[in-house]
Amino acid sequence: EALKILSAIRQPIVVVAIVGLYCTGKSYLMNKLARKKKGFSLGSTLQSRTKGIWMWCVPHPEKPDRTLVLLDTEGLGDVEKGDNQNDSWIFALAILLSSTFVYNSMGTINQQAMDQLHYVTELTDRIRARSSPDVDEVEDSADFVSFFPDFIWTLRDFSLNLEADGQSITADEYPENSLKLRKGKGDLELFFPKKKCFIFDWPTDRKKLGQLEELCDDELDSEFVQQAAVFCSYIFSNSKTKTLRRHQGLETLVQTYVNAINSGDLPCMENAVLALDEIENSAAVQKAIAHYDQQMSQKLQLPSETLQELLDLHRASEKEATEAQLGKKQDDFCNQNLKASEDHCSALLKDIFSPLEEDVKQGIYLKPGGYRLLMEKRQELKKKYFQEPRKGIQAEEILQEYLKSRESVTDVILQTDQTLSEKEKLIEVEHVKAESAQAAATMLEEMQIRNQQMMEEKEKSHQEHVKQLTEKMERERAQLLEEQERTLALKLQEQSRLLQEGCPEESRRLHSEIQNLQKEMNEPKKGCVLG
Repeated sequence: EALKILSAIRQPIVVVAIVGLYCTGKSYLMNKLARKKKGFSLGSTLQSRTKGIWMWCVPHPEKPDRTLVLLDTEGLGDVEKGDNQNDSWIFALAILLSSTFVYNSMGTINQQAMDQLHYVTELTDRIRARSSPDVDEVEDSADFVSFFPDFIWTLRDFSLNLEADGQSITADEYPENSLKLRKGKGDLELFFPKKKCFIFDWPTDRKKLGQLEELCDDELDSEFVQQAAVFCSYIFSNSKTKTLRRHQGLETLVQTYVNAINSGDLPCMENAVLALDEIENSAAVQKAIAHYDQQMSQKLQLPSETLQELLDLHRASEKEATEAQLGKKQDDFCNQNLKASEDHCSALLKDIFSPLEEDVKQGIYLKPGGYRLLMEKRQELKKKYFQEPRKGIQAEEILQEYLKSRESVTDVILQTDQTLSEKEKLIEVEHVKAESAQAAATMLEEMQIRNQQMMEEKEKSHQEHVKQLTEKMERERAQLLEEQERTLALKLQEQSRLLQEGCPEESRRLHSEIQNLQKEMNEPKKGCVLG
C-alpha cells in the first residue's frame, strides 16, 4: 500500500524520520509536523504503540512543489521484543530513507543516552556504501556521509539549565559537549557531520500526558508549545529533498533496501544508485519512444506514397525525441551547478564569518560604538568573501540569505548602541533596507541575464544538434552511396560474365537492374536511411 502511494507522487519528496526509544513521545512530534491532532498513534502506557514504520504523506507546508513524507518508527529498546535485531534494522532503514533523521530521547544526555547510540556504531554492520567495500572499514564508512541525512537530536522532558563550566551554552552545543566526554564520539561525527539539537520542557502535568491528543495548545505548557513550533519551523525550512546522488525515487529505495534485508543481504547504497540509474535511463528511453510514437501516429498517413516519405518523417520524429532528452540533461547539470555554488558559498561564509559570530556571541559588540565596529568588520569580511574565486552563480544570493538571517542580532546591537541617536538609528535602518532592496534588484537582474543565457544556450544546443544530425545524415548518405557503388560494380561484373557465358535473358534482366540502380544513385536524396 505504501509503495502505491509513493509511486503516485510526482513531486520531489522531503522525508523526515523520527526514531527513539519506546515511550518517548515521538509520535506527538510527528503529528505536529503533519499539522494534525491525530494520525500517528500516541502511547500512554509502557507498551509501544507504533509497530514497524508508519508513513504519512502530506503537502509540504512551506514548499508547494514538494511532498512531505513522515516516517514514524517503532520504539527502540522495547523489552517485550526480546532482542534488538529488529530495532537495528528499523534504525538503519530510517537512516537510508530519510533526508532528515530525528533521534528522540528523554531527559538529559547521560551515560544511558550515550549507550543507546549503539545503533549508530552498528550501522557499518547493517549498511554498505559500496558493493565491494575497502578492507579498511573506517574508510568505507566515510562514504556514508554523502548519502546520509541531516541529524537532529530532540530531548524531551528536559529539566536542567543549559550550562557547561558555569557558562551558558546553546541547545546545539549541549550534545557536542556531552559527546566530547564519550569515547565513541567519532561514530556520530563519522556518519552525521551536520547535527542540530532541540530541547523540550515537560508539555503538561504527568497525569495529563496520556491526553496530549485531546489537549489544546493553551492547555499545554507555553514554553513547550513554543519549542514545538520552533522545531516544526526548522524542519519545514531546512529539510532537504531526498536524493541519492542526484536521483529521486523513494519507492525504488524502499523496494531495493527492503528486498536486500529480506534476502539476508546488507542494503547497499551503490546498488540503490545503480537501480535508480537503470530506472531513470529506462524512463528516458520510454519517454523518447512515447514522443516518437505520438509524432508518427499524428503525422504519418498509411500507406505512405513512398518509403522515403516514411523515412523523412521518422527522422524528424526521432530528432524531437532525442532533443527532449538532451534538454533534460542540460537542466540536470545546471541544477547540479546551482547546488555546488550554494554549498561552496555556504561553507565559505561559515569559514569567513565564524570568528565574527563568536565575537557577537560573546557580546563584544554590545557596547557604545559597537554597531559601527560590527558594520566595519562585516564590510571587511564581505570584501574577503568576494575576493574568493569560483564561488559560482549563487554567490550574491547566499550572502544575502546569510545577512538576512543575522538581521535580528544586528538590530539588537543597533538599538542598544547608546552612541547613536534615535534619528541616526532610523537612518541606519532605512540604509540597511535600501541596501537589501538594491541587492534584491541586482539578484533579479542577474537572474534575468542567466535566463537569457539559458535560452541562448538552448538555441545553440538545438542548432548544434541539427548540425550533428545533418552530418550524420551526410555520413549515412555517403555510406549508402558507397554501398550502392559496390553493388553496381558487382552487378556489372555479373553482367559481363553472363554475356561471356551466352545468357542474354539473364543479362537483359540484370541490365535493367543496373539502370535502375544508376538512376537511384544520380537522384538527389531527400532523407537518409535508418541507422
